[in-house]
This record gives sequence, structure tokens and C-alpha cells, in this order.
Amino acid sequence: MDKEYDFIVLGTGLKECILSGLLSTNGYSVLHMDKRAYYGGESASLNLNDLFKKFEGLEKAPEDAKLGSSRDYCVDLCPKLLMADGDLVKILLSTKVTRYLEFKSVAGSFVYKQGRIHKVPATTGDAWRSSLLGMMEKYRFKTFLDFVMAFDQNNKRTWPNNMDCTKVPMSEVYSYYKLGDNIQEFVGHAVCLYLDENYKKEAAIITIKRAKLYAYSVNRYGNSPYIYPVWGLGGLPEGFSRLTAVHGGVYMLNKPLIKLHE
Repeated sequence: MDKEYDFIVLGTGLKECILSGLLSTNGYSVLHMDKRAYYGGESASLNLNDLFKKFEGLEKAPEDAKLGSSRDYCVDLCPKLLMADGDLVKILLSTKVTRYLEFKSVAGSFVYKQGRIHKVPATTGDAWRSSLLGMMEKYRFKTFLDFVMAFDQNNKRTWPNNMDCTKVPMSEVYSYYKLGDNIQEFVGHAVCLYLDENYKKEAAIITIKRAKLYAYSVNRYGNSPYIYPVWGLGGLPEGFSRLTAVHGGVYMLNKPLIKLHE
């Protein structure tokens, strides 16, 4: 193409598409290229044919597999849930990329405990009916949650027992609110999504922010803190690519980079 561009972006992963979207909306001319035939890079959502091409080296899914139409599939290479009040959702709203996307609230999240599957409470009614916590534990958890929602690092009146949560470990906050192992497990893993117990040794402010994000996300859309693009996470980079195209950006897929000229 015999044309000069202010920026050339290589690869159509989420970060690259956000970058090209921001550049184009600020008046820069952008050429966005990808050696792949689809948007998204490692965060793409693939149909069945693309899936077999990527992992099996086949042009399309074998017909004898009887897996149905390729377009009926939308497989995320990097599946992740979005927090409804998280930073990424705020970016989508502020850039108005949500005009090109459709989201669905995830029905619920579940944990496996003592041989049973339990729904993580998302509403007050769910919390009182849940068997994850005993009755007294529910009262103590509510007290802790009230503290989390009111907490403001710049207002010492909201600090628990005048503890500076940027310095004290989370274990001390748990001890102050008399939260037993059962509640700590619930907060740490079902709400804040930690994978181990190491977070208890870290500054309490980190866990408090995670718990507050969970609570705000639940309140945003109702029954769950999580939302998900209807057509997979690959819709996120595609949404930003549409934003770029609307503002004059040019996309070229299936174009491997041969050489860079200084």
C-alpha cells in the first residue's frame, strides 16, 4: 500500500487493539497488521475450523468427526471472566466499545467444599440461605463486609482499630473481626479469588480492594459479579478494531511481516 501512516501496529491481541483504538480516536492514522487470519492473537475466540488449523495443522475440522457447523463454535484461547465493575469494563464504557459488543451476566460462581458444590452468595437472600457459613459466621461476615464497603484509606475513622491497612497483614484484620478459618477461606478464595494462603501475610489493603471490587460488581448488574461477552473474549479486541476502523484505521489480516525498513 503506497501510503504513510503515523503508526503501524503489529498483532491484533487485546493490548494492541486497545492501543490502535486510542491512537485512531486521537486523530492518528493507523495501519494494523496480523499474520493470522483472525483477530485476537492469544486472546482470540476461534471457530471449529480455526481451532483445528491452529492445534492440528488442518485446514478445517474433519467431516467424519461429525462436530457440526464450524460457526457454531466459539472457543476462547484464554478464557477469563470480567468483573462487572473492573477496570477493563470501565475502559470499554469510556471508549464506547460496548456499542459493538453484547454481554451476559454469568449466572453464578461455585465452590467445592467437603464433597459438595456450593453457590457463592451474590445477594443478601443468597447469603442467608447459603450453607457455606454458619449463622454466627454470617453475622461476623456481614460486619466485616460493612467495614470493607465503608473503608477509605484516607479516612482514619474507617480503619479497623486504627490499623494502617497498607502496613498490617490481612491476618491481623481477620483476627480483629474474629473471623474463623471458615470465613477466611470464603473471603480469600470465593470472593477475592486467591489461589493460596500467602495473601494473609501481605498488606491488608490488597485484599480489602479485591473484596470491595467483588461487592461493587455484584451491585452493578444484579445476580453475579461476573459478565462475559456473548461471542467470547475474542469480541474485545474485535470491538476495539471496529473503533479503530470507524476512525479511519486500516486492518490487514493474514499478512506476515517480511521485513522492517529503517
